[in-house]
Amino acid sequence: MHKIIRTALFVVIAALLAAGGALAVNAAAAQPSKDAKQEVLLKRLFPAATAFSPKGGDPPHFKAFSGDPRSGPQTLLGLAFWTTELEPFERAYDGPIKILVGMDTKGVLTGVIVTEHHEPYGDFSVDRPEFSAQFRGKNIRDAFKVGADIDAVSRATISVTSAARAVRNSSRRVARQLLAPPEPAK
Repeated sequence: MHKIIRTALFVVIAALLAAGGALAVNAAAAQPSKDAKQEVLLKRLFPAATAFSPKGGDPPHFKAFSGDPRSGPQTLLGLAFWTTELEPFERAYDGPIKILVGMDTKGVLTGVIVTEHHEPYGDFSVDRPEFSAQFRGKNIRDAFKVGADIDAVSRATISVTSAARAVRNSSRRVARQLLAPPEPAK
């Protein structure tokens, strides 16, 4: 008798777990995936890309590829990474600044996207499109010095300096660990 009750209980639990899994799958299909949002951001950094790898590696990064994998090998266009995953202690006046950085295979930034930042006194610093635009085409060997090659924003010195330092340090770390060094001039 106990064996029958245990078997019946097992069947009921298995059915409930299966139903819960099906509900979770249906709920996930009904909502836009976070990966779709992520891909939109990656596409802004690499407009010519035809595919992106999942985030992985050390340091954590995405790879952007061009070309059709069915017709041959894809070409690596560059890498993208979150500054907060590489420089977590770099903070603005009112907390962390979450920036997605794109970099080509030669160490030149394809762009930066500030996705999260909280400024206590208004929207006037790193949230502005002009701030992000100045990083496109910047080489990781550049100084990234506020007031020299990074435009300063009055009343936002802490945020601008921290964001520039986070982009510089994380880009250099990714390049040092994942990119081939430049070939010497002949």
